[in-house]
Amino acid sequence: MRLAIPLASALFAAAPAHAAYNLVKEYSGTNFFDGWEFYGNYDNLTNGDVTYVDQANATASKLAFVNEAGHAIIKVDDTSFVPYNEKRNSVRIETKDYFPLGTVLVFDATHLPFGCSVWPSFWTKGPNWPEGGEIDIIEAVNLMPANQMAIHTSTGCTQSGTDCSQGAGCTVGEKAANSYGSAFASAGGGVWATQFDTTGINIWFWSRKDVPSSLSSATDSVDPSSWGTPSAQYSTSTCDVSKFFTPQQLVIDIALCGDWAGQANVYQQTCNGDGSATACYIDNVINNGTNYADAFFEISYLKAYSSSADTFVATVSAGTTVLATAAPESTSAAGTGTKTGSAADSSSTGSGSGSGNGAVSNTRNYVAVAAAGLLSLFTWAMM
Repeated sequence: MRLAIPLASALFAAAPAHAAYNLVKEYSGTNFFDGWEFYGNYDNLTNGDVTYVDQANATASKLAFVNEAGHAIIKVDDTSFVPYNEKRNSVRIETKDYFPLGTVLVFDATHLPFGCSVWPSFWTKGPNWPEGGEIDIIEAVNLMPANQMAIHTSTGCTQSGTDCSQGAGCTVGEKAANSYGSAFASAGGGVWATQFDTTGINIWFWSRKDVPSSLSSATDSVDPSSWGTPSAQYSTSTCDVSKFFTPQQLVIDIALCGDWAGQANVYQQTCNGDGSATACYIDNVINNGTNYADAFFEISYLKAYSSSADTFVATVSAGTTVLATAAPESTSAAGTGTKTGSAADSSSTGSGSGSGNGAVSNTRNYVAVAAAGLLSLFTWAMM
């Protein structure tokens, strides 16, 4: 796994720090789900009480679809009766593309999943996660009043004296109003922008009424210099981004309970409960699903802008992950098509390894040793 770090550093060395960020990928409209893979396995990463269904089941069960407004819906099953000792169905999707240093991600949503036991995330990861870095852009649990951002790295990256390789990583709580829960929805949602570059990692959040006109009207390019102070700033002075972060894959998921939302002391903070280790599960996951009426994402669009024209796709063979530049394609996943989670170029995966498919060129390839066993054993200790 250590091989990824020096090779990634060499790959990133040519990326300019202050280049124009041009649109390289858009997920929106009726084809939002093109270019994503459905996890198709139980939650073996955060010990959540969910089964992440495959694409066919997500589509048939209306857990992943595009609504009449043209927004992507990703949700927890809120209609099935779940017997004791079984898990509830949910969705986790991962992009086939990996986005390199010199990328700005813009995520526009009108609703985020919330409620007791609910643990939604929009985050990024390297191909051999937890190596290669992780950026948590949207993450909260239960009835928390605000979003929490974080980075996770291998040993050696610190922020304000905090070791980003330990526990919850280097976290920053959102201070702006209406970043999560019912308040977010009542305000009409909002927008996050994440800059991932040699100058550092910066995350901005704006409630709907505060979204900069330069961003809401952006089509082919964006300029973060006009956006003001980010909600979270991760400096390169004590954490060389090009060393600790490989190209990043985008992930959207909704877990239930698990290592953070299900901790007895965490669950009690906003959801009461009897203080037992099983309170989160027994109070919510089993029996009918009426507790999950608000456990859904409604996403207007997700756009990736970059100072590079390249994105990457991954293949896994004999324990080795290979990232290679993707074949040129249209930047947009928007367009006409069936309003479901189905996508002609997408396939289910139960490995969570970030493996993908598709035509690739032979330029700018690099290899990272995979540790598949580590993926199933590793969990972030959320405290």
